[in-house]
Amino acid sequence: CGARKVVCTDLNEESVAETASLIGGVATPETLDVSSQEAIDSLVARMEDEGGIDIFVSNAGYGKRGGLNLSIDDWKKMMEVHTWAHLYAAQAVIPGMVERGEGYLLNTASAAGLLTQMDSGPYAVSKHAAVALAEWIAINYRDHGIGVSVLCPQAVRTNILANSDGPAVKRKSNSNQAAQDGVLEPEQVADDCIEAIRGERFLVLPHKEVATYFERKASDYDRWLQGMRRFREKLRSASQKEI
Repeated sequence: CGARKVVCTDLNEESVAETASLIGGVATPETLDVSSQEAIDSLVARMEDEGGIDIFVSNAGYGKRGGLNLSIDDWKKMMEVHTWAHLYAAQAVIPGMVERGEGYLLNTASAAGLLTQMDSGPYAVSKHAAVALAEWIAINYRDHGIGVSVLCPQAVRTNILANSDGPAVKRKSNSNQAAQDGVLEPEQVADDCIEAIRGERFLVLPHKEVATYFERKASDYDRWLQGMRRFREKLRSASQKEI
């Protein structure tokens, strides 16, 4: 059976209205700033009053290139959107799910949360934290009937790819690993998410190569770090040639 109601949220009012219209009759649009705990609490409370939330998809993000040169406010904002938003959502929706004995969380992280993102320190750190949070929830709430999946793609053809100044997956260099592995369409990623939820699989890896990279990292961390340093230099050389 289908959903009795789908609530679409976005910071951009026009975008969320368009998304809801594409879904059709059961969908309603809501503007939402996921970095605001108060806003998430308010939305979830209203949905609970209307019968509860079966599946909560926590999906928001943006990129900003830089590392230690970025301000603490830049780092905090990235953490708010990529990590704290998942925590705010979990704190709001899990009590109701526990009471009903079932529920599901789908949290979007990134392949950067398993590997790294070399040209954006706060992106890499916040995405690692997002994976760790999802992992912790999956361990501690499975006995309450709550399933968790974490989505860790590389490049997907979304606004973050088109509009941000990073991560570096925007660049078309052949030496860029994300470019080599391909930019996926959102529909393909959505299909992978649905399959993962049906199978109650934790890691959702639309780019299958990420599993291999992750295994290599885990098997020999120091060798992986050395390889990433070499890869960084390769990217720098390629960027200079493009200039």
